[in-house]
Amino acid sequence: MTQEQKAKEGRWYVVQTLSNLEGKVKRFIESQLAYEEMEDYIFEVLMPTEVVSEVKNGKKTQKTRKLYPGYVFLHMRLFDEDGKLLQKPWYYVNGVDGVIGFVGGQHPHALKPDEIARILDHAKEAEGKEVPKVSYELGENVRITDGPFLNLNGTIEEIDTLAGKLKVSVSIFGRFTPVPLEYWQVERITQ
Repeated sequence: MTQEQKAKEGRWYVVQTLSNLEGKVKRFIESQLAYEEMEDYIFEVLMPTEVVSEVKNGKKTQKTRKLYPGYVFLHMRLFDEDGKLLQKPWYYVNGVDGVIGFVGGQHPHALKPDEIARILDHAKEAEGKEVPKVSYELGENVRITDGPFLNLNGTIEEIDTLAGKLKVSVSIFGRFTPVPLEYWQVERITQ
């Protein structure tokens, strides 16, 4: 079966998984496709993620965060031409350790083209980008945790979410000066 035929026949379905087992489910399904003879039914397994950065104890760390925790997306053929549920892929997916079941239960509905397009776009946007774990707002008070202005407090004047940068107004010698910083160089001041 060619890629074009697969794309034409297959639809996207959502499978709910147990918490933090999305990656395990994805890897298992992908690794067992040939062995279980599922290549004609399951074409792609998607678990969109993004890289999130944060600073703890002065050290910048990166983690991978799931965009849709608890869910895995399957591009597959689940129904035949007459609209009858295909037993083999149904039982295979539901039998994977960590799978709760298809969203929709006994009557799963495929995602609409605009829904999956939005999910795929979101996944593509997150690819190769680092996102701060914390998001900030204009006018918010923050403490600088890194660099020459360490431990000074300031107010956020500008936010560049794409670049992950902030412009923070800091009082230096009685004058307010805008200081360009990265997200990970500041922390929220909790009252």
